[in-house]
This record gives sequence, structure tokens and C-alpha cells, in this order.
Amino acid sequence: MPSSVPSFAELLGQCRTSAVHLELRDSYATTERFDAWQRGERVNWADRQSWWHPYDQLIADTVARGVTIRRVRIVSEPVSAYIRWEHYVTHANVTAGEQVRWLPRRLAGGIALPANDFWAFDGGLLRVHHFSGDGAVVEDEITEDPATLALCVAAFESVWERAVPHEAYKI
Repeated sequence: MPSSVPSFAELLGQCRTSAVHLELRDSYATTERFDAWQRGERVNWADRQSWWHPYDQLIADTVARGVTIRRVRIVSEPVSAYIRWEHYVTHANVTAGEQVRWLPRRLAGGIALPANDFWAFDGGLLRVHHFSGDGAVVEDEITEDPATLALCVAAFESVWERAVPHEAYKI
């Protein structure tokens, strides 16, 4: 990632009211956690210390400051193995304080969507993720371009309104 792009922790640290994340892909680069899940290993959700990561703490601390954090995922159905795993580990996101919703891709018709996943901070700053074909992050870009912000924030809100809460989305 270019040094000119602030870290996610820095961006959340500057956030005052809201951070929203739109995810559009059906798979991302694999991780050891995903590989372990595919081998049948499951998280012991009762043992928070075993799964609570620095990301979870960052989210919890940000929410405790009064920032609302929302994430929505547009997914193809039937879902990919990666999305099935994401649904499973979303327990950690929700426990940390994120509000998470899911929207089947077939219900996203008519919404003008950006080409890339993004985070929008306080509706005025975007961190856009650029991925390779295998789902690895190639680079992140920061923009405050009003037209891009308007498209992304409107897309997020439209998807959010159609999506169902994590607890209601059954895989």
C-alpha cells in the first residue's frame, strides 16, 4: 500500500460519526483462518480470547466513541465457500459492534454500484480497495471527490435499505 494512504486504524481514529463498508466480491484472497475453516476447524465463540483480534478491538473502541459502523455485503446465491465462511466469522464483527447486513445480488438490480469495495468515513472520505483477480488487495486509494463520494454513499444506503440483518440471513 502506498505510504500516502493512511492506515485503516488512522482513518477510523479520525472518524467522528459513521464508517460504512460495502463489499461486492464473492471471494477474496485466502487466509490461514479461511483455510482452517475449510479443514473443518471451528471457532470456540465461548473463548473470546482465542478469536478476539486487534481489528475487533479497534471496532469496539471506535463504536464506544459513538461512531456507528455498518457493513453490507452483496452476495451471489448460492453463496461461495468464502462467503459461507465470512457469514460464520461475522459473529466477531457483530460482537465488536458492527452492524452487518447481507443482500443477495439478484436483489441489487437497479442500484448504481461502484466497481470496487470501499469504506466511507463520515460521508466525506473514501478508502477504495483495488483487488487482483484472485482477491488480493493490490492497492487502496483515498479520495474526497464529490461525485465518487455521492455515488458510493448513495449505493451503500440503497443496498443497506434492501439488505437483511446478519441474524436474519440464513446460509
